[in-house]
Amino acid sequence: MAFVHNVEIAWDELMDAFASGTGDRVYYLDRFTGEVFFVAAALEDEDFWRQIETNHDRFLEIPRFDYSTERQIMSGFIASIENCDLKRLLGGSLAGRRPYGKIQDILAFYPDEQEKLLEIKDEFVTSRVKSWLEEHNMYTVEALSTPSLRT
Repeated sequence: MAFVHNVEIAWDELMDAFASGTGDRVYYLDRFTGEVFFVAAALEDEDFWRQIETNHDRFLEIPRFDYSTERQIMSGFIASIENCDLKRLLGGSLAGRRPYGKIQDILAFYPDEQEKLLEIKDEFVTSRVKSWLEEHNMYTVEALSTPSLRT
């Protein structure tokens, strides 16, 4: 029989860790305390890395938000835009064609579209976090209240 316990996880911290594309940090979730923490990827403390590896059932490495995932989200977002000029401008920027600018800088002139992109990213990360938690036999209160998950 598996041991089940409740642990409170700061959802915002977990979301931030999942959304981080920073390659110089490795994020972890402590399954026992719910703490989300990071360490420098270049940390040369062999004892620390040995403890993480030895306690892999306790410390779960949080996957990075990689470049290909970002491009996939951006491609879907650009495809959903109705303004042809903006769609062409963002598509060119994503492809690196001149004249190009940062997508965030371009969207600063289109606050409705900028908000839409933020919502798409948030929905994606939320879904990804919930799936990841379930893969590791951890469930949100919301998921546990769903009849299909009750035993």
